[in-house]
Amino acid sequence: MLDDFDKAYGKIGLQLNLTETMFMKNGLVSYAPFTLNGTIISECSNYVYHGRKINIKNDLAPELSRGKRAAWGVSKSIEDVVKRTKST
Repeated sequence: MLDDFDKAYGKIGLQLNLTETMFMKNGLVSYAPFTLNGTIISECSNYVYHGRKINIKNDLAPELSRGKRAAWGVSKSIEDVVKRTKST
């Protein structure tokens, strides 16, 4: 499948960045080296896609935790502004 992608990209003048390309697999797939044009493609257990953490188990706990940390970070960043607004 990745080879098909690479060929289709090549037809329109694009090239896959094989150092950035990774794959995920479930437990039903045994280990087998995954290569394209002699380059070994790395495996990952999760990644962030459009701001959402994706993993093979579809476990939402890490994503919810990441969302909470992001929300706290935003609230901390505006905390001083809110305090100044209340005191005026």
